[in-house]
Amino acid sequence: MLFKYYWVSLIFLRLISAQNSSSVKLAPIEAYGNKFFNSKTKEQFFIKGIAYQPSRALDEVSADGIIYETNYIDPLADTSICLRDLPYLKKLHVNTVRVYSIDPTKNHDECMEAFANAGIYVLLDLSEPDVSISRDFPTWDVQIFQRYKDVVDAMSTYDNVLGYFAGNEVTNDKTNTDASPFVKASIRDIKKHIASAPYRNVPVGYSTNDDSDTRDSLANYFVCGEFEADFYGINMYEWCGYSSYGGSGYRERTLEFKNFPVPVFFSEFGCNSVRPRPFTEVGALYGPLMTPVWSGGLVYMYFEEENEYGVVKVTKNGQVIELEDFKYLQNEFGKAKPKTITIQKHLENHKSTKRKCPQKSMLWKASIDLPPQPDSDKCRCLEENLPCISSSLKDSQSYKNYFDYICAQVDCSDIESNGVDGQYGKYSDCNAKQKLSLQLSKLYYNSDKNNNECPLSNKDFYFNFKSYKTKGKCEAVVNSIKESAKSKPTKNVSEDKNEEFSNKGNEEKIWSLLLVLTAGIYVLFL
Repeated sequence: MLFKYYWVSLIFLRLISAQNSSSVKLAPIEAYGNKFFNSKTKEQFFIKGIAYQPSRALDEVSADGIIYETNYIDPLADTSICLRDLPYLKKLHVNTVRVYSIDPTKNHDECMEAFANAGIYVLLDLSEPDVSISRDFPTWDVQIFQRYKDVVDAMSTYDNVLGYFAGNEVTNDKTNTDASPFVKASIRDIKKHIASAPYRNVPVGYSTNDDSDTRDSLANYFVCGEFEADFYGINMYEWCGYSSYGGSGYRERTLEFKNFPVPVFFSEFGCNSVRPRPFTEVGALYGPLMTPVWSGGLVYMYFEEENEYGVVKVTKNGQVIELEDFKYLQNEFGKAKPKTITIQKHLENHKSTKRKCPQKSMLWKASIDLPPQPDSDKCRCLEENLPCISSSLKDSQSYKNYFDYICAQVDCSDIESNGVDGQYGKYSDCNAKQKLSLQLSKLYYNSDKNNNECPLSNKDFYFNFKSYKTKGKCEAVVNSIKESAKSKPTKNVSEDKNEEFSNKGNEEKIWSLLLVLTAGIYVLFL
């Protein structure tokens, strides 16, 4: 109840802040059929944008030696960044920026207001580097869901938020198509969350790569069935240097996406095999051959970094230097005047084709059955009521090592997910810490010992004395786990691995004894 009150209060305060703002009222952009429209003028909207995310080295620290809170820089929460760059964005004739990671705990009022005053919209990715859907080990769990909701709740009251990306190139070739059900589930659940909140229906979409093996199946998958994306972005790098509409692949892509049911645009573009980049593709993208299908695009990217895709370089003292690419992009964006239509005319003539979900093949294995919406109440029962609780481990490999060991002794199918078969374990939506606590507690239940010591006695785990007082809904959850602990294990590991972990606690005790002996104190460890 307290959490719900806080959530409602946060949104209420944000709404009041937005109403009292002195910024220009920039009309929200809405999607109708396969095009974007200005909700006030009813004119078609084309994205003329650029990717806008400064990066931070993993070992970077602040001047006073304190490590930063996040391993990314949120340019919309730092006025020294956004206000510094705004004149250059305006000079580029940009009307949209894409920001890949924002910090939802920070205030974004000043930057968002400044961008709104300049007529600039924002496309936001919901993930961040450490909390996202992994293509190699995909999951749609309570931690990622909460991150997505936090971003939506922090940003949706700004009228110049154009939309949210629920994923970026999660499936990027035929070997990881099983990750797509998790992204599609995230779109379903975030759209449901937005619909239940007291702010407007901000579109939610997906950004894909341009892989020839999976291109068509991916596009159809995210707009088929009951749960579809509101828009679809493609990171497109087929046009390099002074190519052409026919020679670059743009013509083929335009034919493929003709009559696509939702707005489609280039979520990244700007091949850099030729430098400076002449950006001659801009003329085609906003010309008569492509505008009936495409809603514009975003150049990759604003900041020059090691990958050499930037149009400006920012020095250590914060000075912005325009690179050669800058003037070419400025010129091309300045000339781009796409012909627009009104909503009324669009609805009168619009013909979209409802896409069928792709059939499974050697190149496409994703199930149409999606994982369930993550249940935070159920997962909270695990970390608050089970006997053996995991600490937060330092990285994913540490979790994997423990899972490999424990799942050789207990059935772990209840935390496993399979995006090919569409099978999702009862607790597969819980986070890694909760899942590990669950499986270790199964080992505890199987030990038949009524003591206060977990099977793995080391600093990574501790016994939860609150488990003796489990009541209410969590009691049923715990009882079902006790019963499932009797099931056979799902994996096998070597005896060496078993010995490694079973002896880990003893090794720590031995080191403790040696330290004590060194100090001249003799203690008998029982």
